[in-house]
Amino acid sequence: MDFDLVVRNGTVVTASDIWESCDIGVKNGTIVAVGPRLPAAPGAQEINAEGAFITPGGVDAHVHLSQAATVGVDIDHSIVTNGVIPDHENFVGDTFDTGTRSAVAGGTTTVITFASQMKKDESIIAVIEDYHKLAKDQSYCDYAFHVIITNPTPQIVEDEFPRMVDEYGITSVKLYMTYKPLRLLDYQILDVMYSARKLGITTMVHAENADVIDWMTQHLEQKLMTHPYHHGTSRPPIVEAEATNRAICLAELMDTPILLVHISGGPATKHIRDAQTRLLPIYGETCPQYMFLLADSMRKGDFEGAKCICSPPIREDKSDQDAMWAGVKNGTFTIVSSDHAPSKFNHPNGKQRGLKDGNLPYGKFRLIPNGLPGVETRVPLLFSGVLSGRISPQKFVEVTSTNPAKLYGLKKKGSIAPGFDADLVIWYPQTKFQPFKLANEMLHHAVDYTPFEGIEFKNWPRYTIIRGKVVFSHGEVVGEMEYGQYIRREKSLLPGPRDVWLSEWRP
Repeated sequence: MDFDLVVRNGTVVTASDIWESCDIGVKNGTIVAVGPRLPAAPGAQEINAEGAFITPGGVDAHVHLSQAATVGVDIDHSIVTNGVIPDHENFVGDTFDTGTRSAVAGGTTTVITFASQMKKDESIIAVIEDYHKLAKDQSYCDYAFHVIITNPTPQIVEDEFPRMVDEYGITSVKLYMTYKPLRLLDYQILDVMYSARKLGITTMVHAENADVIDWMTQHLEQKLMTHPYHHGTSRPPIVEAEATNRAICLAELMDTPILLVHISGGPATKHIRDAQTRLLPIYGETCPQYMFLLADSMRKGDFEGAKCICSPPIREDKSDQDAMWAGVKNGTFTIVSSDHAPSKFNHPNGKQRGLKDGNLPYGKFRLIPNGLPGVETRVPLLFSGVLSGRISPQKFVEVTSTNPAKLYGLKKKGSIAPGFDADLVIWYPQTKFQPFKLANEMLHHAVDYTPFEGIEFKNWPRYTIIRGKVVFSHGEVVGEMEYGQYIRREKSLLPGPRDVWLSEWRP
């Protein structure tokens, strides 16, 4: 057969099956055949998987890259970049080039990132166009966009949402119930959900109770309880649980699907599970930091714990961590994403901002930028759950690749079958891999730390392949930065509105 690439002798894993001693035939970037002993014409590239696992390329649906508007404090309008990060030396996160380089080194072949509207932006079209310029020819992997909505005016939800879907292939938005520069009131959330339902848009919700957080933070500061660890004190699990339940109620009222992002605690997980048992189209996402870390990580040193500040916070109780694993295993969590949103630690505009307003040497957690790096470690960390027996290989594929692709309308991503993009991860044969403890210098991002420092890995992607091209091989990024393509998405392939209502009101 006429293949460009044949991957031979692998243990192929999909969300439903495992096929041993299997070959994969690729032509023009697409999988065209899967089966044993595929014949290949001379000249085809061949890779011997040596019996190791072959999984679909990872789809990381929650990645923050090149968000120039996050530079500085309390910015209420987008910075027009024209494709260039302003004041690049003081940009403390990952850009498209460094973030996607890191992604492919960890087995991720597609990322969905965020074009972010600010409070005084009167159009999301200009935001999308400018974000496209930041990404153009800067990505090692394929990419798509969500849009963060902070000012849902009638013009935006009625006129620009349809353009967002039809012209740009963006079929998801993200809403915040916390953070003053981003927060929406319930009335505004309903406006977005109303329009999203009509257009088949998936609504992502960051669910935390903003008023409780503000009240707790103020009273903790009065007691000088401002150590990084007390970031978690200000946001106990009930803060997430209350907002999660409220978001579910609003979604049920509107009969519209939502995804609760980066869930961290058992109580919020239970609300999602309960909604799902009532057959509501409610989806859940968690992240590796909630599955592998505990709140003690924020106690390190006087200020070292700032490295592990994210929202919602890493939880204190191991029962919350266990609830994340159980939620992955039983299907409560549809996807596992990285929420890669890092700030450099040793930079005055990064985590060190927490030291600028007194109470040294602990600083003030309120001023520390939220977010962790994780786009490179997400897939290998979850694969360690396969090796330890906590999840099956099929479940690993489901939450790291197949379900993110289905949820967000990436119809050619997320599986190994004819017609799908040839996005593959070939792992090492287990007997040939030398375990190692992770150090930040091994990673490919632009951030000066990893919260997973010292964790032992017993396997790692050997090859990452995107549309039939090897982009990562034996520890080295070998792809080109311009190779990544923008992916226009379709509507979610998972269940949507049910046409079930709570009153006589109809949209």
